[in-house]
Amino acid sequence: MMETTALQFRLTDDERRHFNEQGYLIVENALDSDQITRLTTLTDAAYTTKLTNGFDPSAALFYPNFIPDAPEFADLVDYEKILPKVWGILGWNIYLYHAHLIITPPSGKARDRKTFGWHQDSGRVNQEMESHPRPRLSLKVAYFLSDTSEEGRGNFWIIPGSHLNDTLALPTDKLSQPEGAIPVRVKPGTAVFFDRRLWHTASPNWSDVTRKILFYGYGYRWIRTKDDMTVKDLWPQSDPIRKQLLGYGTNCNGFFSPTDDDVPLRVWLREHSPEEAK
Repeated sequence: MMETTALQFRLTDDERRHFNEQGYLIVENALDSDQITRLTTLTDAAYTTKLTNGFDPSAALFYPNFIPDAPEFADLVDYEKILPKVWGILGWNIYLYHAHLIITPPSGKARDRKTFGWHQDSGRVNQEMESHPRPRLSLKVAYFLSDTSEEGRGNFWIIPGSHLNDTLALPTDKLSQPEGAIPVRVKPGTAVFFDRRLWHTASPNWSDVTRKILFYGYGYRWIRTKDDMTVKDLWPQSDPIRKQLLGYGTNCNGFFSPTDDDVPLRVWLREHSPEEAK
């Protein structure tokens, strides 16, 4: 249940300016030590299950639709320290359209200089939307459970400000990274927001630390899910706002022209933060 204590975590003017200009936002200490421990235990359990079922232990695990696995994963969907910043950026007609858990074990390989796999999110959207710059549409929040405060630990790399560029010039030698590229170096418990248009990439894990991150993707309710989410099974035990974020709607048109029953988040904002309910 959304409490008024969430209002203290609303997007600040400086955070909004930084996200709009740079395409990302770092929120330190988003998770406390108990949350990190519990979420790490659950993440490890999911990984163990995959290994038991034959997953290659040398490969990076990309595991979508993990939210139904544990209540603690679902609790982050409307987490009061983070959701206010999400609605501050995208507005109230939103839901979780995609989520995935990533574990990147040590590669056991020597560091090299190959150009990483730079991309913008959303696939065909980037070819089929007729605008410049491309529309924001969605963002992701990445919760870091492992320590990536040092480079070489499978860091998430970004190019600040590149969300306003529809193309990216890659090095022709394929042995370096694009101009302006930086590794995101953060400690466990940090949440990193990034615009889907931000040019970004994963990188090899050359360290002895296994990288563990939970990604929560928020978009407008008229966007289709990006994976085979089964979160509707959580609707019966969810409060109205979480139910909205898990994809509920009264009918198909309610995703395009929502009523109050479709978007209880807006109803809540009308009462507690009217300027954000417009």
